[in-house]
Amino acid sequence: MNTTPSIKQTRVLIVGAGPAGLGVSLALKKAGVTEQIVLDAREVGAAFRSWTRGMALLTPSFFSNSFGLTDLNSIDPDTSPADFLNTQHPDGPSYANYLEAIVQHFQLPVQTGVKVTSVTKTPSNFTVETSQGLITAEFIVWAAGQFFHPRDRDFPGSQHALHNSAVKDWQELEGDSFTIIGGYESGVDAALNLINHGKKVRLISRGEPWASDHPDPSRSLSPRTLDRLREILKTPRKAESIEFVKNTTIKSIESSSGFWTLRDQDDIPIATTTRPILANGFHSGLDLVSDLFDYDKNSLPVFTEEADESSITRGLFYSGPSLVHRNALFCFIYKFRARFGVIAAEIARRLDLPNIEENLQSYAKAGFMNTDLDCCTNCECAIETNTSDTPEPASFT
Repeated sequence: MNTTPSIKQTRVLIVGAGPAGLGVSLALKKAGVTEQIVLDAREVGAAFRSWTRGMALLTPSFFSNSFGLTDLNSIDPDTSPADFLNTQHPDGPSYANYLEAIVQHFQLPVQTGVKVTSVTKTPSNFTVETSQGLITAEFIVWAAGQFFHPRDRDFPGSQHALHNSAVKDWQELEGDSFTIIGGYESGVDAALNLINHGKKVRLISRGEPWASDHPDPSRSLSPRTLDRLREILKTPRKAESIEFVKNTTIKSIESSSGFWTLRDQDDIPIATTTRPILANGFHSGLDLVSDLFDYDKNSLPVFTEEADESSITRGLFYSGPSLVHRNALFCFIYKFRARFGVIAAEIARRLDLPNIEENLQSYAKAGFMNTDLDCCTNCECAIETNTSDTPEPASFT
């Protein structure tokens, strides 16, 4: 794998060597687009290699490809992380190894250690400044991801908190009791890990996601996280170690010598003697190209339904967890990968390549070329749940 770009001009430039960028690169290659390059400022799967120790993919991996059901964590129809890694819920470094193997096996044109510093649209192409020089491209697929763009400055004093993405190992945090701001996946994951290390946790959430029965794991806790939470709550000693604070929005944090004061929407103070943990998610990662996208009333970027293209900048496409269509969130790999073939087909068509549909037939068959966005708007199960709710915590405030 090269670390210095050998070309200054390309048909397609993909920014980001994570699952989104590599997945589109594979689809483009399948569609016949050979003149492409994938840049990454760090390394292949860098975000996954930076995950907190013990963090794992929420979606299960299972090698069911041969039955027409591609592994949920695969980025192309012919591979399976379950088969490659021999595990159901890969941790970050393991999944990054899978992505690295993809690059090597399919000989994808990835160049690492190349940072994009600016993107300019010209009448005929894009001009991209990088740490290694200038590159021009007819099309750009922005797939830089979110992990390195934490929401750590969202409200006054939030800089006093420790964002969960900055934690390398929960066991290394000093102290016996912690306050976590954010009650969705990241916050609950942090809480469960700390409790398993013998700590006490106060979990503060704007809503009550641990009690939500919404079927979409993008809007409620995943089955894996609920299973982990149930196990904690079934153990009396551990159940007593977690306090759930629902319907509470932290508006500010004040830092003093040896303690921190959090204030909620009613200006009620909450004190903690350990640095608060912020688990409130990430920004879109569109920073360098933010001006090349339009935004809706909720400040979410607008993508065309035809091919996830910017609605105001022709030739600029997006792939990754910030994708939203018809209020449906594509924030899991198995969701945004459904558009890999759509993006690749559109670019191939504009390049006047032959046999596009035929070349991408395997993508369409495996669900990597979904053009029916109505399927994403209703994910209710045909039958009502018959399982008991999550056990009620000992402390519910």
